[in-house]
Order: sequence, then C-alpha cells, then structure tokens
Amino acid sequence: MHIKTVSVNIVARNRTNLRVALFLTAMGMMLGCQAQRNSREVQEDLVSIRPKFPVDSTSVTSNTRVAAEYVTPVHTVNQKVDAVLDSIDKLNVTRKFISGYTIQIYSGQSKEDANNTKKKLTETLDMKADLQYVQPKFTVKVGAYFTALEAQGDLVLLKKFFANAILVPETIPVK
Repeated sequence: MHIKTVSVNIVARNRTNLRVALFLTAMGMMLGCQAQRNSREVQEDLVSIRPKFPVDSTSVTSNTRVAAEYVTPVHTVNQKVDAVLDSIDKLNVTRKFISGYTIQIYSGQSKEDANNTKKKLTETLDMKADLQYVQPKFTVKVGAYFTALEAQGDLVLLKKFFANAILVPETIPVK
C-alpha cells in the first residue's frame, strides 16, 4: 500500500511540474512574440542615388505618342512546344477512357429501390443517372467528372436528397 501511495504522489507532482513548465513556456512565447514598437518613423531621401536618364525633348512631346518598335525574336521555343503539343494530341486521340469520378447515390441488392432512387433523382433534380448491376448489387451513379474538385458541387447538392451519396473513382469514356 505504501509503494502505491508514493507512486501516486510522484505522478501527481510530475503532472504539476508539467503544467507549470507549459504555463511558463506559453507565457515566455507570448511575451517574446510581442511586436516591438518604434515611435520614430524612418524617412529616407533616395533622390541622390537614383539613376538619371537623358530625355530628348525633340522626339517626345506631350501630345504625341511614341510608336512601339517591334523586335523579331531570335531564340524561340515555339517549334519545340508545337512538337510536344502535337505528340500530346496524338496520344489523346488514341485514348478511349480516362480516369475520373462519378457520384454513387445508391448501392444495394434491391432492383426496385434502385429504380425508385433513379426516378426520384430525375424528378427532383432533373439529372440523368446510370443504373448498373454487378452481381450481387445494383448501383445508381450520376455524372462523369474529370477531377474530384469538379464533382464536389454536385456531391454537396446530391447529399441533401441522398444522404449516402459518395464520390467514386471510375474510368470515364472519352467521346
């Protein structure tokens, strides 16, 4: 019994020491982070070190505009960028599917519930849904989005009507 009482007292003292240390650290940080205030404002005169440029008064008057001179570029990357963009276009033409997202509003084993969910969606929000059956369950999915951020607005709207709506990664056919 005596050892148990001593260990409880040591734990209580350690907690108290920890609280005091945390308090002192917090106070030190608050006092150290206070902004130093300077009552004097510093003003510098940089006119003496500014560069001076000669002005030709005959070429520029207050009522005339100076015509812009066009310089032909010597070092361009346009041909290299065009080649890269053309290769990306060729790659995109061959793609039939792309990674994206859909919103799943129903998943279950009842075909009747899946049809009712799809019907409710078209009546309330006038959105098209896809009903899929992958044994043993039916799923109702809405939309085809390229990014999760793009789908977020519709997901928030659909969660108001379908509490179980979730964002699902899926491959989307490219048209």
